[in-house]
Amino acid sequence: MEHTEDTNHTGPIHFHFRPFSKLPEVQLLIFVAFLAMYLVSISGNVSIFLTIWVSRCLHTPMYFFLANLAALETFYSSTIAPLTLASILAAESTLVSLPGCGAQMFFFIFLGSADCILLAVMAYDRFVAICHPLHYSLIMSWRLCVRLALGSLLLGFILAMQLTVLIFQLPFCSSKEISLFYCDVLPVMRLACADTRVHEATLFVVSVIVLTIPFLLITLSYVFIVAAILKIRSAEGRRKAFSTCSSHLIVVLLQYGCTSLIYLCPSSSYSPERGQVVSVVYTFITPLLNPLIYSMRNRELKDALKRVMMRFLLLEKQE
Repeated sequence: MEHTEDTNHTGPIHFHFRPFSKLPEVQLLIFVAFLAMYLVSISGNVSIFLTIWVSRCLHTPMYFFLANLAALETFYSSTIAPLTLASILAAESTLVSLPGCGAQMFFFIFLGSADCILLAVMAYDRFVAICHPLHYSLIMSWRLCVRLALGSLLLGFILAMQLTVLIFQLPFCSSKEISLFYCDVLPVMRLACADTRVHEATLFVVSVIVLTIPFLLITLSYVFIVAAILKIRSAEGRRKAFSTCSSHLIVVLLQYGCTSLIYLCPSSSYSPERGQVVSVVYTFITPLLNPLIYSMRNRELKDALKRVMMRFLLLEKQE
């Protein structure tokens, strides 16, 4: 009964994000850092996508999935960064409506889930390439590749739709501050004027589907991959096999490590301060590092990027 007065709130409900600091100088510094990370992330992922798109030598399943990952990272970053940057510049005047918050949460869960599932698909691709090289082109047909990519999107979409609809059916008493810089599931749930135990259980189930199951499949794939690599007699062959997998493995550890700290821990132990720091890693830093990791550790992609850049510069000179 203690929420009766709040629950009868009839005006439109708006949220605002908690500022990183009360000092304008610190806020400005954070804005510049986030803007720089966002621009580098977008340019890096778009460059990888376009390079794979225009380079015929990269039209293979491995690079097809990498292009999909780059596209997902681009949209994923753009779901969070613009609103975050606006709220850092004008924390007091940047209000988010209930539907706006729901839309951001939906796309965050959708793209983030598809990203994690796609990383498991990429691990399967590497498993087939290293453990069954003679049957690789037969197993990893273009039809299967497209189905796996679309399947990761479809599963992400279904999970995001169900979770977002469930959460935004909760009653929200009045306009309040979200203890984060975007509309994430746990901080928004904490603003509801109702029992959220069912919603927390649903979030945990979704987290297991998106994080635990794909990570176990990735781990299993790499157990077989490492066993197969160790059987390769030549040192050069082993080095090449490890180098094709190392980039993917680094990205997996970054992505799953950070998100597991938030979504696989009991919701009662959730700390807004820890959530703020860890969320910066997987919303700004990981999308920034992914293109750098792949482009630095993959010679084929690096060479293709150089060729595309040279071609672009030549066209610029001719004009």
